[in-house]
Amino acid sequence: MPNRINRVTTRTGDDGQTSLADGKRYPKEHERMELIGTLDEANCAVGVLIANLDANCPFRAFLTTVQSRLFDVGASVATGTSHLDCTDETTVVEQQIALLNEELEPLQEFVLPGGNTVCALAHLARATMRRAERTFWRAKMTGLIEAGTGAYLNRLSDYLFVVARTTADGIEQTWQPLTSRDPTR
Repeated sequence: MPNRINRVTTRTGDDGQTSLADGKRYPKEHERMELIGTLDEANCAVGVLIANLDANCPFRAFLTTVQSRLFDVGASVATGTSHLDCTDETTVVEQQIALLNEELEPLQEFVLPGGNTVCALAHLARATMRRAERTFWRAKMTGLIEAGTGAYLNRLSDYLFVVARTTADGIEQTWQPLTSRDPTR
């Protein structure tokens, strides 16, 4: 396999532009660059979550596969000629959600992010994935990438929510809404 990255410091981006796999230069604030960066952040958040899981965690390998699929999505954005079909991957994520969800109590209220470290990291990865999804839909409006990718990112954030619940060790803090105000306060 040829080297994909043989130099990290190229200095070609010092003027606020960068090159993508389609051979064109883009301003660093371009929608495609924003999406690639947000996908990278989501992938890093998943990586931090994986790094904090026990070695024998049953969904560790699946999360590593998710990281590779996020690189696939980023590559499709970088080439600008995406015909990436994430339908099968979306179905697999839905199956994984169903497996984890079988062990969980039904939700009665919104769950507060936090609890233990792994649970909090899963929530952080979920929120970052949601941002990647929103960024995707902004870029999708330009016709750069396929809509099926948005569904995949959406399902990944759902999956990460279920991972957070699974790793909460049965102790989930729930939202306590402000129901009335004391007029004397």
